[in-house]
Amino acid sequence: MIGNGYLLSLVTFLPLVGAALIAVQNGKALGNIRLIALYTTIITFALSLAIWWNFDKGTAAFQFVEDVAWLGPLRYKMGVDGISMLFVILTTFLMPLCILAAWESVETRVKEYMIAFLILETLMIGVFCALDLVLFYLFFEAGLIPMFIIIGVWGGKRRVYASFKFFLYTLLGSVLMLLAIMAMYWKAGSTDIPTLMAFKFPKDMQWWLWLAFFASFAVKMPMWPVHTWLPDAHVEAPTGGSVILAAILLKMGGYGFLRFSLPMFPLASQELAPLIFAMSVVAIIYTSLVALAQEDVKKLIAYSSVAHMGFVTMGIFTFNAQGIDGAIFQMLSHGLVSAALFLCVGIVYDRMHTREIAAYGGLVHRMPIYAVCFMVFTMANVGLPGTSGFVGEFLTLLGAFRANTWVAFLATTGVILSAAYALYLYRRMIFGELEKPSLMGIKDMNIREMVVMAPLVILTIGFGFYPAPILDVTAVSVKKLVTGYEAAIKTAALAVK
Repeated sequence: MIGNGYLLSLVTFLPLVGAALIAVQNGKALGNIRLIALYTTIITFALSLAIWWNFDKGTAAFQFVEDVAWLGPLRYKMGVDGISMLFVILTTFLMPLCILAAWESVETRVKEYMIAFLILETLMIGVFCALDLVLFYLFFEAGLIPMFIIIGVWGGKRRVYASFKFFLYTLLGSVLMLLAIMAMYWKAGSTDIPTLMAFKFPKDMQWWLWLAFFASFAVKMPMWPVHTWLPDAHVEAPTGGSVILAAILLKMGGYGFLRFSLPMFPLASQELAPLIFAMSVVAIIYTSLVALAQEDVKKLIAYSSVAHMGFVTMGIFTFNAQGIDGAIFQMLSHGLVSAALFLCVGIVYDRMHTREIAAYGGLVHRMPIYAVCFMVFTMANVGLPGTSGFVGEFLTLLGAFRANTWVAFLATTGVILSAAYALYLYRRMIFGELEKPSLMGIKDMNIREMVVMAPLVILTIGFGFYPAPILDVTAVSVKKLVTGYEAAIKTAALAVK
């Protein structure tokens, strides 16, 4: 394992320093509060780039490892590999954009809003860096609290219902994961993640452990049929909350499958893969059809997120490099695209205070810059070649075709359906005549909103034409994951003979 000081801890906990600085500010000093939050997230992103520049893409070992005694047999252990590195960067990159997006739209309890977001950033980064199972669980669960508060305090009319539904759904699955963690400690005598990845759990035990972790990760992603909390949470959450929910929190489920389910429970993963395929295909087709029927912009995008996560779970459980590479790329691409789409909704919502699709139409006449940005992200959501959305979907379908042609065939229908609902939304909102009197005076994006959108547009198109920066980082770690899985399956097959 490659180490480099305490840079990971600095990146992880720096947002807490910013939160503490905001906490001592006068609640009426809104300018100072917003600037502290913005500068803290920008500095955190800059430090995460330092990790990126010094990251060795040629090794699958965990890097920047920090390992100190903590609570009895438990250790404070942090590190990143080619899989988790990318999610850390995605998190730190999106946080300044969320702060900028809320610059004018959040007017009540600004101090508490910024503190909640900075605490949430620390907890999200911790999930992707933790190399101790208990430490991972603490970060994983604690992240529910600030998001629960963000939805419940700054959300829409049904915010209390949505926040409790979000909290209870995700907490229920995680209780089972806690029981599994205890069982793993009793069996292996360690909560060290690299040690557990090499430990061979008995086949019968793997089944129960896999199902317990699955209960938590499936809700988090969310997979069909435990996805119903997501549309409510998205609709009621403020724009920044929707961005983080779609771009980061959903990815923790996919990350969990890659970090725990495949390497630690390979035999159970192999036997239960048909279940994942079935749930993924249903998610891709069913939620795409549901998205077509939506009249609320946020609900439509939320259901599209469930469909896109179906491609991710399908890709992960193909157990081949193309599928897993595609799943990781899809998660990162969706993180950028879904964040951008929710920001686009936030821009018009701030002006019109409605999310009803029928309230819009002909926006291209008054908001041409907005129309171009919205078009780029709509095309990426569809999976148009030349956008990041295409690369992830293509690789997951390629991996699925190698694993099961019927699964790949059925999942491909989701690509057609995504074009249907995304283009239908774009046509109704952007094109047509500008007839509604309420839209006559609507103004195009301002400088702040263009600053937020510009990097997302550049990365969405850039990774569509040149995906190597992502695929090169994941290549060695994915190869190690696939090789380890195949070795475990062969060993089990030989033992049976």
